[in-house]
Amino acid sequence: MADYSEKFYLVRSDILPEAMKKTLDVKAMLERGKAESIYEAVRDVDLSRSAYYKYKDAVYPFQTMVKEQIVTLFFHLEDQKGSLSNLLAVAAGFGCNVLTIHQTIPIQGKANVTLSLNTAGMTEEMNSLMQDMQGLSFVDNVEVLSSGA
Repeated sequence: MADYSEKFYLVRSDILPEAMKKTLDVKAMLERGKAESIYEAVRDVDLSRSAYYKYKDAVYPFQTMVKEQIVTLFFHLEDQKGSLSNLLAVAAGFGCNVLTIHQTIPIQGKANVTLSLNTAGMTEEMNSLMQDMQGLSFVDNVEVLSSGA
């Protein structure tokens, strides 16, 4: 039987069980002071306290896991003048420190870029950074390759 006790997975929220989503809501409410107690928070989201205690130390928002860590992103870009510069400007605008850049030679008008970013200084959530980067006209695709120190 596999031992999953020390492994971590990045999972889309739409496939998480409802109890895990509600646990994240409870944690957010407590952090932001929207609830004064665990009892109040679990009642407000309609979650049992036992379910909250079962998942509270096992489920975290993505941005919590990458805070003060290194994130490596992979991009598939159209070869346009200034595209790398614009991509780096978005990272800097979010407070990321670029640690490494690797770019392939463009072939048939496309290039691959891998960026390693120190996210300790991020001013917004990782999801917002990913959305802004994906929204750039020259970005065909962006993926998280790894996160961790």
